Amino acid sequence: MDFEAHLAPYAARSAASRGRRFLEPAPASRSEFQRDRDRIIHSTAFRRLEYKTQVFVNHEGDLFRTRLTHSIEVAQIARSIARNLRLNEDLVEAISLAHDLGHTPFGHAGQEALNACMKDYGGFEHNLQSLRVVDELEEHYGAFDGLNLMFETREGILKHCSPTNALGLGDIGQRFIDKKQPTLEAQLANLADEIAYNNHDIDDGLRSGLITTVQLGEVDFYARHRKEVEASYPGISGRRAIHETIRRMINALIVDLIQASQLRIQQAGLQTVDDVRATAPLITFSEAMGAEALLLKRFLRQNLYHHYQVNRMTSKARRIIRELFDAFMDEPRLLPPDYQVNVTDATPDALPFQARKVADYIAGMTDRYAMREHRRLFTVDEL
Repeated sequence: MDFEAHLAPYAARSAASRGRRFLEPAPASRSEFQRDRDRIIHSTAFRRLEYKTQVFVNHEGDLFRTRLTHSIEVAQIARSIARNLRLNEDLVEAISLAHDLGHTPFGHAGQEALNACMKDYGGFEHNLQSLRVVDELEEHYGAFDGLNLMFETREGILKHCSPTNALGLGDIGQRFIDKKQPTLEAQLANLADEIAYNNHDIDDGLRSGLITTVQLGEVDFYARHRKEVEASYPGISGRRAIHETIRRMINALIVDLIQASQLRIQQAGLQTVDDVRATAPLITFSEAMGAEALLLKRFLRQNLYHHYQVNRMTSKARRIIRELFDAFMDEPRLLPPDYQVNVTDATPDALPFQARKVADYIAGMTDRYAMREHRRLFTVDEL
């Protein structure tokens, strides 16, 4: 059965894929990219996303987004757009669900702290770590490490990479060296991520009280859609008004992205995926909508992400990550056995290898597990 017969000629297809690193029999009842999505959903790293920070640390409230709910929202937005553009929905969903698998506890504060700790050992970057998770760290199969995903899924997960790191990644890093583009599905997942976090961060920010609708009224994109809601539903207020406004904002972004991308795809005259790789990015907002999205991001950065209450928690988070890393590097026997390396061996890369294992352990932690480990190591009444 051809699960992909309806796709546009320039969409990614299983039959034209660069395949898996380890050969496996083709699935009988699903496409190769459906198999990837299913493996990601059943992975250990995916389950851990339930207790990893988006903006607010997990214990700060039950209704705030986590990395898991964020990933699901990204996948929903990406699938909707992919269907309109006749792109591969299964591939775009797999990329969307996997894009944050390598994220540390405590969100970007955790990543920045772990990167600083790893500066002498190759650094830390969550996109690279997500790829490391699906290529090496997951332990589900007898025949190979990792999830053995398709090339295009792995390529979409690795949306950023320095030329130095790309040199060590073989074929998956080659596009960064050749300055070529990934599939349209990978480009789409990246923009769906932006649509999701911009809008749900507004919702979480308002729910937390750290930003207000009065402040948001200064952002024309929000104010315009809020006025539409109030005109359609006189007297509406509270959570209902917020949800109606955000729903319209998401819809406006999606419709614009579909229309602008369709136009660029038509103008490019694409015939194959290779044409996509040789062309400038084609999944983009219109110039006007891109400017509005940028203003919204700037508002959130200034008023939410840098709010003093958020800064207090991120300061604690950096300290927890740094102190965990230093403790494990000073005394590796504090680590679980699977993460211990005998650094007294004469091998010159024993210490960097141990540092990478420590980074793997810390990056795999949930927020609450990291806090618990910190208490175990530094509080005398914890075991």
